[in-house]
Amino acid sequence: MAGPGEVDLLAIVAPRRRAADLVRDAWDAGDAVTVIDPAAPAATVARVLATVAPTHLVDLDGRHPLSDGLPAPAGTAAVVVTSGTTGTPKGVELTVEGAIAIGHGWAGTMGHRPTDHWLLTLPLHHVAGLAILARSRVTGADVTIVEGFDLDEVGGAPGRFGATLVSVVPTMLGRLLDAGAPMHEYRGVVTGGAPVPPALRARADALGVPVFDAYGQSETWGGCVANGRPIPGAAVRLGPADEIEISGPMVMRDYRRDPEASRRAFTHDGWLRTGDVGRFAPDGRLEVVDRLRDLIISGGVNVSPVEVEQVLAEHPAVADVAVVGAPDAEWGERVVAHVVPADPTSPPSLDDLRAFTRERLTAAKLPRELVLVREVPRSPGGKILRRELRDPTA
Repeated sequence: MAGPGEVDLLAIVAPRRRAADLVRDAWDAGDAVTVIDPAAPAATVARVLATVAPTHLVDLDGRHPLSDGLPAPAGTAAVVVTSGTTGTPKGVELTVEGAIAIGHGWAGTMGHRPTDHWLLTLPLHHVAGLAILARSRVTGADVTIVEGFDLDEVGGAPGRFGATLVSVVPTMLGRLLDAGAPMHEYRGVVTGGAPVPPALRARADALGVPVFDAYGQSETWGGCVANGRPIPGAAVRLGPADEIEISGPMVMRDYRRDPEASRRAFTHDGWLRTGDVGRFAPDGRLEVVDRLRDLIISGGVNVSPVEVEQVLAEHPAVADVAVVGAPDAEWGERVVAHVVPADPTSPPSLDDLRAFTRERLTAAKLPRELVLVREVPRSPGGKILRRELRDPTA
């Protein structure tokens, strides 16, 4: 179906290991891919297909042409559907040039060894999983794919078959350390999806775990900043309102079939607007403060949910936490903490949490409401889905 200057775009629906084979086959043939969660309900699959408009659907039964599909521009490697933390998923067009850039960039950051072996624990329909396939293709590293997250499987992979690199979200890393997994046996543990809480980073450092805290987006082929430093080939600056802006070959071409969103995504000189607020530490490292749209304004004070979450997460009665703002007649917005208690039979009280945080946070940042929940909603990449907490019907 693709004409001159175009490539076919294959929507792949298959279990993770088979999907990885299909992705590699597509790239070998010069096609672009979009990977769909095989466990997604039919309505979600239909929405992805409508957003992406692939030329073919590829599943366990074969390759099926789609009459309303549209080819992708030549040089396209993948179209990744954003996780929808804003409620409006988009198709992010990522290029072959960008895949090569992140492969070389991460090799320059972590070093490259001929014996490198990735353990892929993340879903391929998320950029974090797909990027591992891209990086390994560039560097020649082996990849072992696991269908799900298993503590013993991840912790034992270096000893069983020589895995040297793994990518996990901070929650996964915390569970691995809690279980006593020998994560120090990896030469690189890449974390992403959310900042690593300082207490978790301190634990990992004390155990000799080589953590590379990655920052990036679907629009940048995943992480393009490691431990606050841009990987080779990437550049970072702060724009108006301290919004993080990124430039480099790993940045997306555009949002597929959405020229207006594509226009808004870039500055006048071509830098990607991330929608994240940042600052530079005295040593020059980038610190991600929060999403612009997630900042809470309480009594005229800008409150970062991430900052509050990192403090609350250190309370011994808190297993997991997410913070959002809620309308408040007196303060404009109030800080609401959604907490998963470590012991459901003995949850913390709001007074407990306020007393705990008072020594670390200013008054405007203290939680004014506590909601006990069974779990914190997250995207496949580990990002908190705050809109689901603000609007449970979202």
